[in-house]
Amino acid sequence: MVSFPIDTDGGPQVVLELIYRLKVKDVMKADVVTAPPGASLRDVQALMRDRRITGIPIVEGNRLVGIVSIGDIIEALDGGWIHEAASSRMSSSLIVLEEDMPLSFAITYFNRYGFRRFPVLGKDTSLTGIVTAADVLRSLLIEMNREVGRLEEGLAKRRAAGSQGAGKDSAAKAMLSFTTRRFDFENAGKASAELKKALKALGADSASIRRAAIVSYELEMNQVIHSEGGTMEFTAADGQAAIIAKDSGPGIEDVEAALTEGFSTANDWIRSLGFGAGLGLPNARRSSDEFEITSRVGVGTTVRALVRYQEQQ
Repeated sequence: MVSFPIDTDGGPQVVLELIYRLKVKDVMKADVVTAPPGASLRDVQALMRDRRITGIPIVEGNRLVGIVSIGDIIEALDGGWIHEAASSRMSSSLIVLEEDMPLSFAITYFNRYGFRRFPVLGKDTSLTGIVTAADVLRSLLIEMNREVGRLEEGLAKRRAAGSQGAGKDSAAKAMLSFTTRRFDFENAGKASAELKKALKALGADSASIRRAAIVSYELEMNQVIHSEGGTMEFTAADGQAAIIAKDSGPGIEDVEAALTEGFSTANDWIRSLGFGAGLGLPNARRSSDEFEITSRVGVGTTVRALVRYQEQQ
């Protein structure tokens, strides 16, 4: 079992923000070593040895048909069928990821299924990559280092701007609006990314930016997964970031239940993809300074959240 112990109640906000922002395609290996169904298990074993890997997808054309793991090779050696075709012994009931899935759902897959790797499919269902737990951890470390560099650079620029503009009366303000569509996972997260950029430009402190990005991302994903689509509106000024998420239905029957961990209205298809484990409203409320939700069945849901921030000089 691979474990990613992220504490959503009080854990590192920067790690959470990265998990929400990155997608599977940002961390996967695109140069995948594959083998055809007719290749012998001995050939697959040689590929694993030469490339120092422990699993090889079996593809026919661009279509993924199975996977052979190091465990399958060990069984073949013990059982005496190492010279048989990979298609006769491969695992064909596969759990896959899609490249536009948020990284947060990939982590859910690792924790849920305990596998060491997952094939990644593109929009046309062709194999486009493979992702391991090591790929996830390595990418998070790289992005965290980049984030530290960006924060240090931004702080230096704000200090310089503050010293040059001392005494000036500036009413810094940002207003943004975005439309979301049902099951549009490719664009999911873009609204929260733009909010983060706007707050950085206003000189908001990094901790509050991360909280606002988490609130926005959770509400945005709610619309993509659980609603018919809607709008995300942001206003930031005078040390406050207001987030308004409105959707056009179907609405929530029991709002109190929706605010509990794990409550979900996702259908079986979405759950089979690894989405829809919960509405995300508890996490959004935890990250907000003020939080209000109203919902009517058949009409829609509106969530208003407020995140206060300090303007850094």
